[in-house]
Amino acid sequence: MPVIDTPLHPGIEDHRRALTGYCYRMLGSGSEAEDAVQETIVRAWRRIDSLQDEGALRSWLYRIATNICLDMLKSSQRRARPMDLGPASTADAHIGPEIADYHWVQPIHDERVLSLDGDPGEIAATRESIRLAFVAALQHLPPRQRVVLILRDVLRWQAAEVAELLDTSVASVNSALQRARATLDERDLSGAAVDPIDDEQRALLERYVDAFERYDIPAFVSLLHEDAIQSMPPYELWLQGAEELGRWMLGTGIGCKDARLLPTWANGCPAFGNYRVSPDGGRTPFAIQVLHVADGRVAAVHHFLYPELFPAFGLPTRLD
Repeated sequence: MPVIDTPLHPGIEDHRRALTGYCYRMLGSGSEAEDAVQETIVRAWRRIDSLQDEGALRSWLYRIATNICLDMLKSSQRRARPMDLGPASTADAHIGPEIADYHWVQPIHDERVLSLDGDPGEIAATRESIRLAFVAALQHLPPRQRVVLILRDVLRWQAAEVAELLDTSVASVNSALQRARATLDERDLSGAAVDPIDDEQRALLERYVDAFERYDIPAFVSLLHEDAIQSMPPYELWLQGAEELGRWMLGTGIGCKDARLLPTWANGCPAFGNYRVSPDGGRTPFAIQVLHVADGRVAAVHHFLYPELFPAFGLPTRLD
């Protein structure tokens, strides 16, 4: 669907990135978020004559986007991460069947939702609010509570603004926010805090790429936290423990030997496109790796085995 804008209100397109971040937190899927935002812009373009106050453009767009997200959530299951569904497995466990992608929280490319212009503190806060752990926790909230918490705690809207958007009272908004916060307090969000992007982290990532591409498993394991985790949607199986991850790479995961990694960014974290050797020559997309770096080591490696996602992350569809 093409990008639609109007000469009368060129500001509509200016809200695309922020709206994408909002819809992503609501829906837990980058592709669904972009579909929702494109539909928002189409509807806004068709109804622009009904906008009486140009100063109300932002709230008007968010009202449209909210209604679209709530409609999409009526028929969808709660998205999750493999760690939310059961205990860790061992490296020699059977990987099991693929689970449909609508069951999983999906990654999103940083440039779709983040602007690097502005206050560094605000940028850092925005990064925290798109972490996989936080987005997965949001999926435990009923849709309208999700709207309230995102608008109030993430986007810093006033309670009166949220009440107007939802056609409800301030008291109702405050009550929904209290319940939403209580639900999130019950979730383990320890995976949401990560190291700042600095020279130390860049050096760690260089060592990670070097160890992975040389398939030096002892060096790879040395970069991991002792209790590091690995997940692999669309599979339910996940692993915990640096030694287990190393065993996996020498067992079921041996197909990644001689792979190449290209850097990108996802969910406010360093990420890589993993290209595996192709039987007909060259290398083809295999997985988007999203890393969680904390306390100077890699705390988690989330492999999203969806080659079709590579273009959305600015990655080529083949390496010759």
